[in-house]
Amino acid sequence: MINFKSITFVIGLTLSKLALFMWLPLLMAFFSGTAGTAEFLAAAVLTHIVSLLFIRLGYQQAFRLSVRDMFVMTSLIWLVSCAFATLPFIFLSKLSFTDAYFEAMSGLTTTGSTVMQGLDKMPPAILLWRSLLQWLGGIGFIVLAVAVLPYLNVGGMKLFQMESSDRSEKDSPRMSNVARNILIVYLMLSLICCLGYWFSGMSLFDAINHAMTTLSTGGFSTRDASMSAFSPQAQWIASGFMFLGGLPFILYVQSLRRREGLIFRDAQVRGFFWLVITASLIMSIWLWHSDVFSFEDALRITTFNVISVLTTTGYGLTDFGTWSYMTSVLFVFLMLFGACSGSTAGGLKLFRIQIAGALFQKQARQLMHPAGVFPQKYNGRPVNDAIVRSIVAFVLGYLTVIIVSAILLGMLNLPPLEAISGAITAVGNVGPGFGSTIGPLGNFTSLPDAAKWILSAGMMMGRLEILTVAVLLFPSFWKD
Repeated sequence: MINFKSITFVIGLTLSKLALFMWLPLLMAFFSGTAGTAEFLAAAVLTHIVSLLFIRLGYQQAFRLSVRDMFVMTSLIWLVSCAFATLPFIFLSKLSFTDAYFEAMSGLTTTGSTVMQGLDKMPPAILLWRSLLQWLGGIGFIVLAVAVLPYLNVGGMKLFQMESSDRSEKDSPRMSNVARNILIVYLMLSLICCLGYWFSGMSLFDAINHAMTTLSTGGFSTRDASMSAFSPQAQWIASGFMFLGGLPFILYVQSLRRREGLIFRDAQVRGFFWLVITASLIMSIWLWHSDVFSFEDALRITTFNVISVLTTTGYGLTDFGTWSYMTSVLFVFLMLFGACSGSTAGGLKLFRIQIAGALFQKQARQLMHPAGVFPQKYNGRPVNDAIVRSIVAFVLGYLTVIIVSAILLGMLNLPPLEAISGAITAVGNVGPGFGSTIGPLGNFTSLPDAAKWILSAGMMMGRLEILTVAVLLFPSFWKD
């Protein structure tokens, strides 16, 4: 039996936290005299009431969540949280429920795709709410990746399961301590990023909003021109903190605790670093040689966009889809990669690509030396058959969702380029696609409602690592 009583209690707790964050834009609107006070008050009160009802209905003195319960709970938390996160968009911005849900899902999954136009003239409260959603979604996914997905062995994440993580009562305080330390690091980096933006010439409001959407690798901006509206110094700062957001946050905590440079020894971090350097230099030299940009501008703009796409942040800085055919092809593959596991980034994640490359080498050696024994390890940990099967299943599911989404979008008469890139950017939680409509300087407002629901589903499945949601579709999952 699925323990819906306990799941209801956890959802109630989650909604109570979401309601508390609604008070921040409410207070800002009230004290600044701008629009949004009544609308955010209504949204906060309604969310508080429902959260208290859920807590009351689900309360019990002691409970344990089974593996099946955690699969159901994870998906329901995202679905229900997005439903209530739509309220400010509906009340204040007068969006339809479809557009509001798309915007909320894009925010909480840190995708960065948007249906909102005229950001420069929008009430500050709604801009702050968009940024808060991405900031909350970023820290929420980090904790999910560290505490839940390894336990469920989703997509090979068991490789990152913490020692002694047996989900016993004695382990709960340890996991709470890890989550608290990750939150502290997340807050510190957000604050440093905010100060960096402020000193680079941004207003304090813009700095706060962009700090939240940079470290969360979300990509929502307060300007229609996105990061193009700010100085080159701000763009370099954005590149640096997007890169930091793409690293495993658990390594930050471990490095600070042990006072060692553990983060530099990690295979994912090294691979991510060299991928950024290599892709940025190749594109910079190509664009400089093609007289598209000067070398200084080429290096800044390509580095920014490469990191933005790899970390699935999605900030816009010129339309990279118009640079050249070569760079467009490279960006399509970068959209699939993603950054490190345990970061705020989406995508396939580099560790899966690295393990696939190591398995290819192992298979080649096995063909040359049939009697040889070649143990497989990653970051000093054994890669057993269960992890390999989980990674293969994830990659197959990931590509299947992209293909099915692209076909469905094509059936809605979206051009092939926009259907395919839209599916990739949604499932990879990247943000922008290709084409004049959903490209880096466009948005998704003109798409039909059915397309927005397809993309919203893709965002959620991509954020929850596909299999977390896919298992719920099997009838056998619901059988006792």
